[in-house]
Amino acid sequence: MLRTPLLETNLPELPLNRGKVRDVYDLGQQLLIVSSDRISAFDWVLPTGIPDKGRVLTQVSNFWFNFLGEPHHLLVTEVDKMDLPDGVEREALKGRAVLVRKTQVVPIECVVRGFLAGSAWQEYQASGQVCGVRLPAGLRESDRLPEPIFTPATKAAIGAHDENITFDQMCQQVGGDLAAELRRRSIAIYKRGAAHAREVGILVADTKFEFGQVDGEVILVDEVLTPDSSRFWPAQSYQPGCSQLSFDKQFVRDWLLSSDWDKNSRPPELPAEVVVGTREKYIEACDRLTGVEFAWK
Repeated sequence: MLRTPLLETNLPELPLNRGKVRDVYDLGQQLLIVSSDRISAFDWVLPTGIPDKGRVLTQVSNFWFNFLGEPHHLLVTEVDKMDLPDGVEREALKGRAVLVRKTQVVPIECVVRGFLAGSAWQEYQASGQVCGVRLPAGLRESDRLPEPIFTPATKAAIGAHDENITFDQMCQQVGGDLAAELRRRSIAIYKRGAAHAREVGILVADTKFEFGQVDGEVILVDEVLTPDSSRFWPAQSYQPGCSQLSFDKQFVRDWLLSSDWDKNSRPPELPAEVVVGTREKYIEACDRLTGVEFAWK
């Protein structure tokens, strides 16, 4: 029997910023980030959660923060070692909470694409380019790109749409030097992460990174190469020219697209089989990527 999903947290007397998936508490010099089991699609938070999804996102991100060797915001990952206010129920936070450094977040989604899918495929069909990047003619849906491309997007508030922008537009927003650094680092991180994922049978079709600035340093923040922030495809079944099977929330998107939901009204509840199937896909991705069996099976 599945556990009840954790849809929101409430830690008394701590300032809270609730995002689509994460609840962020201000501890003064640090932030406590708690990954809930909420799931979003098409810029909506769905009414149905996926049990243990937040733990998967946390475990996968923690793995990558350590694996990639990039400067990052992570400070403490074990709840029992966190300096938290009295009365906080620690058991519910285990596996899904981290203490991190405060940063000034760069207001750009740093998207890297290694394959032609999603909105990139749609834009390519219409114009032959993606976010101002001209691509070779004759590519098919899900084709591997000759080289990964950087396609930034603006960060939108809950209920609003992220907007793809060109690199020149990014330069205008954050400055040319910072934009160039984020492009270089994002592509390098993607390549390292995608190489590891290939070794365990996963193709990273695309992903997004977020960065923050603290004490003059640019560091990785938020989540890294998770099933929420990436398209993960099983390498064994990969076949260009069509949409792919996935280890990510595309399973949920596909069900929503097959329903009669208009994307403008409150989303429908997910059926049990979609909840179970999504949970299984997330956990399999976690097991493969981290090399450690998920502890909350």
